Amino acid sequence: MTHATYKTPSAELAKNPLISFGRGIAHYREINPAHIKPAIEFLLENAQLAVDHAVDPSAPAHWNDLAEPLEDATEALGRSWGVISHLNSVADSPELRSAYGEMLPKVTAFFSSLGQNLALYDKFKKLGQSDEFKHLSAAQKKVIENSLRDFRLGGAELSDELKPRFAQIQDEQANLGKAFSDHVLDATDGFVHLVTDEAQLVGLPEDVKAAAADTAQQKNLQGWAFTLHFPSYYPVMQYCENRDLRRLMYEAYVTRASELAPQYSQGKLDWDNTQNMLEQLRLRHEEANMLGFDNFAALSLAPKMANDVQEVDFFLTDFAHKAKPFAQRDWDELCQFAKTTLGLEDGVEPWDNAFVAERLKQERYSFSENELKQYFPLPKVLDGLFGVIQTLFSVRIEAADLPSWHDDVQSFSVKDLDGNIRAYFYLDPYARPGKRGGAWMDDARGRRELPNGEIQIPVAYLVCNFAPPVKVNGVLRPPTITHDDVITLFHESGHGLHHLLTQVSALGVSGINGVEWDAVELPSQFMENFCWEWEVLEKMTAHVDTGKPLPQELFNKILAAKNFQNGLMTLRQIVMSLTDWRLHSSFNAEKAQGSAVLEVSREIAADFNVVPQPAISRWINTFSHIFAGGYAAGYYSYKWAEVLSADAYSAFEEAAKLTGSVLDADTGKRYRREILEVGGSRPAAESFKAFRGREPSVDALLRHGGLAG
Repeated sequence: MTHATYKTPSAELAKNPLISFGRGIAHYREINPAHIKPAIEFLLENAQLAVDHAVDPSAPAHWNDLAEPLEDATEALGRSWGVISHLNSVADSPELRSAYGEMLPKVTAFFSSLGQNLALYDKFKKLGQSDEFKHLSAAQKKVIENSLRDFRLGGAELSDELKPRFAQIQDEQANLGKAFSDHVLDATDGFVHLVTDEAQLVGLPEDVKAAAADTAQQKNLQGWAFTLHFPSYYPVMQYCENRDLRRLMYEAYVTRASELAPQYSQGKLDWDNTQNMLEQLRLRHEEANMLGFDNFAALSLAPKMANDVQEVDFFLTDFAHKAKPFAQRDWDELCQFAKTTLGLEDGVEPWDNAFVAERLKQERYSFSENELKQYFPLPKVLDGLFGVIQTLFSVRIEAADLPSWHDDVQSFSVKDLDGNIRAYFYLDPYARPGKRGGAWMDDARGRRELPNGEIQIPVAYLVCNFAPPVKVNGVLRPPTITHDDVITLFHESGHGLHHLLTQVSALGVSGINGVEWDAVELPSQFMENFCWEWEVLEKMTAHVDTGKPLPQELFNKILAAKNFQNGLMTLRQIVMSLTDWRLHSSFNAEKAQGSAVLEVSREIAADFNVVPQPAISRWINTFSHIFAGGYAAGYYSYKWAEVLSADAYSAFEEAAKLTGSVLDADTGKRYRREILEVGGSRPAAESFKAFRGREPSVDALLRHGGLAG
């Protein structure tokens, strides 16, 4: 075995927190923007030395001489860059954003160059054709097979004349994706609406008003301040009787990062993402053509489960046709109720949808989301979530004391039943300025076998944007979350379990790494199902004032309401998926100008949706999943994976018929073994069949969603 010669950091650089944490846990609060450039430049240099060693003709094409040292050096770079990227998402500041943006092109260029390195590609081909390959583990073989595929997709077979342009495309896409995300965050952070007359807030729950008063106080304002962060924005849409206020908030929200923002939300024109989207689509199409694909959608399918562009298009359009009659029924009911009961004679406007739906739900099922929310204090929900995980997967979750980036952040260890630590994870639960919206799980450190034979245990970030705790009548109440928030928490924990419980030791396919993109949502959507089980909710609820668990009568109501408006919600998701798919499969970005991307979204909505799209809506300008979040030509995977997850969960429903509990440890053990532990070390279709014993079926999803028959 030969070894590359790496540089050692200077005494000063060795103190840099982006270097000094090594294989451990970063000390996030010690990191400042000035640390970023010297640390990343040093790590880039060592990573390049590893590449130079790997391609040296004298270095043998063996796993221990090629794959392992290369993984070692690039992982060190990736871990530190991951810390910076994470802080950029959860603790944004102008200084951090600038330092991150300065190094982004260099990091992007390095990883792009790996995919185009023909000498490195040749070494991996030799390893793949060697006698040694036959004796490698299944996970190691999969790493090599994936690497060879990624070399081809990374431009390794391009001519020398084309490679510089290909690298430039990657760099430009990275910068555009960052700019898109920055614009959405800035447009969201940049809007504040102050209400000084409490009479305008009729209908809003007390905790929502308390949060708005707290926001105003933080901004040195008098009254109630509302922002476009979801925990502030959505309760206004859902509960506020003031139609003018709902309209104002709605128009500000749907015009973020667009050319209309200055008119509707005091935004800035330089936050407009219209041209950004066109440029990204052009670059993606050019990249696909360079690699021999007709379009970016076809390129995106190379590492996915789906076979071709037509299969995905048919899947989505067929699902749309199945969902549309149910969506039409939902919409008709909404409009009729608004007219006859709420007196909206002029019809349901977009800023009325959530309000009318909430009133209809209350009348039909005799409960409100706010009433239900009081039974879900976050600490109790976490106890319930951890109980489900511990019962199903034979682990223990305990509080840990890891260094974090904010006082709100909690950390936990995952232990086996013998008390050995198997993994760690962070939970960052609350919305705040400088933190991007939404919820996600990210990889802080992956599981792998180190060169010295030790196992590096995985670490994950779980990030949500729940409403933070507030004082009501001078008393700080425990934070309560909605049932939708509970579902979100379970969803992200499913991603976390996929990363944390892996038993694969080859980093490239351990945990979520190497899992086909259209299957990666299986474990997350699978976990959502437990949020509808009485035996789970009974143990994870306690009224914030009385401490009493959720009454069975109220549970029966929310279960009856489970599929309320689900036709509309399903069709909305499919319309978003089709918009993404058509933009990347049949849209001619080269000839398009101006609002062409918006027009595609409108055409698809007109063909498939049942709710009229308002003229001012620019929702596509904040579609971060596909323009900043890695889901380009992949948003369909949520629905694709939902078929898999619903079918997987039906195995627990079948077990419950025999055992009386969906928390069946034997089925959980099999699910853990065949789905969670194998990560990306084998094709997702094989993992599903190993667990379920057959090909997936859409029947369970249609049944769960009330779309059967």
